[in-house]
Amino acid sequence: MNNTLDIGLPGLLAMYVMLLAPLAIMAFFIRGLVKKTVVSIVRMSVQLTLVGIYLRYIFEFNNAYVNIAWVLVMIVVASVNVLGTGGLNRKLLLSRTVLGIGLSTLIVLSVFILAGVRPEPLYDARYMIPLGGMVLGNCMRGNVISLERFFSGIRDNRKEYMSSLFMGATIREACRPWLRKALSSALTPTVSTMATMGIVSLPGMMTGQILGGSNPLTAIKYQIAIMIAIFVAVSLGAWLNLNLCMRSGFDERGMLRRDILR
Repeated sequence: MNNTLDIGLPGLLAMYVMLLAPLAIMAFFIRGLVKKTVVSIVRMSVQLTLVGIYLRYIFEFNNAYVNIAWVLVMIVVASVNVLGTGGLNRKLLLSRTVLGIGLSTLIVLSVFILAGVRPEPLYDARYMIPLGGMVLGNCMRGNVISLERFFSGIRDNRKEYMSSLFMGATIREACRPWLRKALSSALTPTVSTMATMGIVSLPGMMTGQILGGSNPLTAIKYQIAIMIAIFVAVSLGAWLNLNLCMRSGFDERGMLRRDILR
């Protein structure tokens, strides 16, 4: 039984009215961000509404092929967004980014479903799509940070990188300092979130389940499992993507390609 109280149209409109405060602050201090924020809010509202309508029917249909196809579409869209947000060349890196994010997400999601939740059927859309979305969303943010920090770090420290190559280092050896920094930057937000979870913040998944009438202990177990899954996916995805994209980011002489960063 679903015990979640619905949010009526007046209540939702009240939430939109609250946006006037931050928009007013932006208009005074950072005017250039107002338009971008409004566009983002409109896009979010439209996209979530359409997805909500779509998921209502996909949950009822609950077909294995449709569910898997939807997860794959999410992976491709996330990969495009990673490269666009990070200012990276999509033509050079898209296939490798899809592979890196796709492998990490599918491996973690498969273990979560097969060993953790074990729904009937295993491809149940109510579990596969929301869990995949949470893992993929965090993996996407980690990959934006890791790829952008890695390639911009090489570009901004070109002399140091070239000195390592001239001294006989391979491309991988010369890139190692920025590889470490990129991985650290990608993982630090998740590590910090886990360290304060339950004390500083109540995570969204747990709160949603409790509002939906779940036993708090059941909600906590789900939250622990999803945080472990997110951390593994971010770690694996960032590492895979950096290693895969490294192959396309440099020419045969070991020079960073000029068109890698837009």
